[in-house]
Amino acid sequence: MKVFRTGQNSVKIMAAVACLFLASCASNKAPVYVGDIEVNDSFEQYNRTVFAFNDAVSDAVIHPVVKGYRTVVPTPARTGVRNVLRTLRAPVNFGNQVLQGDMTGAGNVITRTIVNVLLGVGGVFDLAGHEGIDYESEDFGQTLAIWGVDHGPYLVLPLIGPSSLRDYTGYIVDGFADPLRWYLFNIEEEGIYYTKVGLSYLDLRESLIDVLEELEASSVDYYAATRSIYYQRRQALVEDRARGTAGNVPDFPEYDDY
Repeated sequence: MKVFRTGQNSVKIMAAVACLFLASCASNKAPVYVGDIEVNDSFEQYNRTVFAFNDAVSDAVIHPVVKGYRTVVPTPARTGVRNVLRTLRAPVNFGNQVLQGDMTGAGNVITRTIVNVLLGVGGVFDLAGHEGIDYESEDFGQTLAIWGVDHGPYLVLPLIGPSSLRDYTGYIVDGFADPLRWYLFNIEEEGIYYTKVGLSYLDLRESLIDVLEELEASSVDYYAATRSIYYQRRQALVEDRARGTAGNVPDFPEYDDY
């Protein structure tokens, strides 16, 4: 089955990342700190090379595409696309809320989905958000953090961007476990799923472009600044979810928000 073959590919990716982690354990490179967060950037030379490549691709291709998307698609339509993508992610958010032991958050996911699907034209309009039930993006990387798993080495992958071994593992698990993916692959409609992935990436980059351009313009070391913000953002998300509240999260978009 195609789903099984895709599962094999996911296992291979996770195995490759695990090998990188084992290699990092042999490194004597001293860790850096972001506040009180210890950052294992054992692959800094490699990461900086990939980061520079990603930055060049962003300037040459991704940012012009994103700006074209902004020009052609009006803000209300872009917001509608984002709302639909968030609705489609509800099963993943719900599963991670349950695994984190946040039953209130899990209940909010169910409420948001019902309200927005039934009254918000299939999720195009975020009526639940207007009523104070805010969207919370949950991923398995956050769940692993709640369970006490450390970040592991910091990694920058081509086109995908910066993350850590823990959070990349969470990203893979979320993608593999997504019920929408299983359904579409089983009915041989993989194209719909990949379209959803492409739209999610476009929407994500659209949400990041202003912040990243401002950060690059104001930073002496753009790589280190991005690494610092990534860890601060992830720590804030983990602590927020651990408390089961929705406040005190810095206004910087998540790299794997969908």
